[in-house]
Amino acid sequence: MTDRSLISPADLDALMTSEPCVVIDTRAPDSYAAGHIPGAVNLHDIFTYLATSTPEGLAELADKFAEEFGAAGLSGAETAVLYEQSMNTGFGQSCRGFFLLKYLGYPKVKVLHGGFQAWTMEGFPASTDAVSPEPKTFPVSDAGKDLMIDAATMLEAVKSDAIVKLDVRDIDEWIAESSSPYGKDFCPRKGRIPGARWIEWYRMMKPGAEGPMIKSKEEILAECATVGITPETPVYLYCFKGARASNTFLALKEAGVKDVKIYFGSWNEWSRDPSLPIEDGLPY
Repeated sequence: MTDRSLISPADLDALMTSEPCVVIDTRAPDSYAAGHIPGAVNLHDIFTYLATSTPEGLAELADKFAEEFGAAGLSGAETAVLYEQSMNTGFGQSCRGFFLLKYLGYPKVKVLHGGFQAWTMEGFPASTDAVSPEPKTFPVSDAGKDLMIDAATMLEAVKSDAIVKLDVRDIDEWIAESSSPYGKDFCPRKGRIPGARWIEWYRMMKPGAEGPMIKSKEEILAECATVGITPETPVYLYCFKGARASNTFLALKEAGVKDVKIYFGSWNEWSRDPSLPIEDGLPY
């Protein structure tokens, strides 16, 4: 076992028999019903919930997920382990759960590296049994509140060259051909936050025998160097709703980038406020 936030299938198998843990399947209910890690609970709202960064929106986010994570059995004593199908098929949804737990101050959180695909490819069992966890009182704290920024903070950062505003969306969104993964015109405006730099989130991963896996520290830092990010650079991440940004957040933190925050409202929120500036068309 290591202190890394990514956990291998073998280490997860050992963890489940050695100490309290709650395994959370972030996939859609039909995928969960077809087969999941034995004992895992299903929590797809981790992926589907669209957040806003207003004080009211963040309070609603915290209340909702404190309730849901508590219902899943998290009291602070257990290690939370989240997974999706593979690291590139759920738009980073397991990492979104990781980020939400970190934001809510949960002390022990890991992501299954390679997801359910890696678990089954390594020969570990799947189950179709329904799981009814014992509800617990989730321990919300302010320990992770500084990991999340709001639209006003991102707008202020547009004025600063010292902070890298990192867009990790797919290329059609970056060049303003599409507004979201939900459809080309899902949002009212297409484009990007002014001054943003771009690393498509897929670049934080590489092919492996068990599917896409997060790159090594050295490889991630090499990708970061292409847009001027070092381990000391403040980075504000965004995507469409904070999922792909959470995948990148985990990769950057694993690589030792010290100051990484997410604008969780991301393009879904930014594009809907006509007072907020955008760049569109091809980057210049």
